[in-house]
Amino acid sequence: MCGINGLISRNTTEERARNSLQKMNQLIFHRGPDEDGFFIQNHHQSTIGMAMRRLSIIDLSTGKQPIYSEDKKIVIVFNGEIYNYQILKKKLEKEGVNFQTKSDTEVILKLYEAKGENSFSELDGMFAFSIYDKKRSKVFIARDFFGEKPLYYYQNENDFYWASELKSIISNLNEKPKISKKGLNLYFRLTYTPAPFTIYENIHKLEANNYIAFDITSNNFEIHAISKVKKEKQEISFQDAKSKLNDLMMQSIESRSISDVPIGTFLSGGVDSSIVSFGLAKLSSQKIDTFSIGFEKTSFNETDKSQLVAKLIGSKHHEFIISEKDLEKNIHEILLNFDEPFADSSALPSYIVANKTRDYLKVALTGDGGDEVFGGYNKYYIGKLNSKYTSIIPEFLHNTSKSVLNKLLSTKDDNRGKRFKVKKFINAINYNNEHYWNIISQGFVNEIENFIKSDFIENNLFDYYKEKTAIEKPKTVHDYREIDRLISLEGDMLPKVDRTSMLNSLECRAPFLNKTLWEFANSLPEDFLLKGFNKKYILKEAFKHEFPEGFLDKSKKGFLVPVGDWLRSGLKKELESYTETKFLEEQNLFHINYTKELVNNHLSGKEDNSYKVWTFYTFQKWYKHTCL
Repeated sequence: MCGINGLISRNTTEERARNSLQKMNQLIFHRGPDEDGFFIQNHHQSTIGMAMRRLSIIDLSTGKQPIYSEDKKIVIVFNGEIYNYQILKKKLEKEGVNFQTKSDTEVILKLYEAKGENSFSELDGMFAFSIYDKKRSKVFIARDFFGEKPLYYYQNENDFYWASELKSIISNLNEKPKISKKGLNLYFRLTYTPAPFTIYENIHKLEANNYIAFDITSNNFEIHAISKVKKEKQEISFQDAKSKLNDLMMQSIESRSISDVPIGTFLSGGVDSSIVSFGLAKLSSQKIDTFSIGFEKTSFNETDKSQLVAKLIGSKHHEFIISEKDLEKNIHEILLNFDEPFADSSALPSYIVANKTRDYLKVALTGDGGDEVFGGYNKYYIGKLNSKYTSIIPEFLHNTSKSVLNKLLSTKDDNRGKRFKVKKFINAINYNNEHYWNIISQGFVNEIENFIKSDFIENNLFDYYKEKTAIEKPKTVHDYREIDRLISLEGDMLPKVDRTSMLNSLECRAPFLNKTLWEFANSLPEDFLLKGFNKKYILKEAFKHEFPEGFLDKSKKGFLVPVGDWLRSGLKKELESYTETKFLEEQNLFHINYTKELVNNHLSGKEDNSYKVWTFYTFQKWYKHTCL
């Protein structure tokens, strides 16, 4: 686990390239404090440079990077973990391939030597890596199936850069990049910016399950998919599917527990983290460590569930109750480490649990991805309800009553209960079967034109993703899951875990994020995943015999944080500074009257605008720190 950086630069010296790479590496020191590595070489008129910072997890003694082929013509730097590397290594050894290390990095390199870029589809893991092949005059830069590991890239006339974090690329630019209109609109709609876009013009994220093939001779590149997403249905009984799922899940947990250092789990007490913690405890010969956090605000605290599971599996459980004061000293560092606006407030507790866990371990398993893989979100059956609602309620009646319902359902306190969920559903309703695009929008939806000035409005915001998925009007749970894999997982859930864990030099692994599990779930009938209003039905059925009766059916709020309350207290002064008339006039992005009213209504307690105001706050914090 580490971070990588790279450059291909025309008309530069090796010394300048090394200086650039050293600067890029230092900015991501937190991703790999154990050691670094560099490769620099001239090739025709270009200088090729690759660098990495390493957090040592596997092959502590001989896994130093970069790693070279025997003839020194091919070199790799790698960020991540390949969970099937031992299987791949044995196959290669049977074919006569020799290895110098015990690392998964060398397995990627040797597999590439044998099969070229076609080998990338054989990798099961989380990864971002770059391979320089001098014989072919090419550099290959790849990102894993789900996008667990980040990868940014940028090209101008003479230079091409790639990096694990945006800050490394920006450090090489002569001037601050402009804000992307597309990125800005996606952020305020979704509360994050998914690949291939970023908040900046001309800087992109490499999409998950893709690789760049850069031709050094022509100074151009192409992007290719690594593997196709399988969607074939299978004829299988529920009992057989349930049994197979149990086996696949345990296999995935086992593969993701391979480590040369101690390993534990994040345990929230929800279905996913409980199953992962149970699986690791069952596979371990000694007690495992589990970690959870709770909140002083009672309605947000669910530590009783994690305590129950910890007792059941006999883990050494570590529980931390946090308050606003615990985050005050870290909130600046947490939010700005994303390098672009990021408003998923669960990043705050994610940082805290990673920070506390790092005092004990270097590696933790998480339950991330379980909802996307097996259909665990409320929004999946809300999507189904849209069809029923629109078939009964005429559109004119819905439009007439919506404003009244919004007022009736409004709340003054940051408490995301039934009223909040019903209001969210009402505002997501769409009579053109595009409701799911509204449901995934956690920020500004219908009112975005009242908020952002017309010069910065981008219409048809999701056209790229509709074309990419071939799902313009999503109707099924499998449609919803595929959209989430491409957008929500890559843009929100995975950056949250990656940045907050790596800021603490902690590696997080997610057994649910396994390509085999994803394709297995794709092959099942939808009612195996969502049976009526019973979410993750088959997953819970596959493991319910391991837990107390009814435990896996208990509702859970998720990693919610009372930021709406905090904006009215400890963060109030800072928030108000972002709505000062002079600041907004000079910024020239937002309609001043709407913005002031939105924030003031929240601060005064007239209306709970937690999501929107937090989205605005995190943007303004990023803007003031980065753009001024």
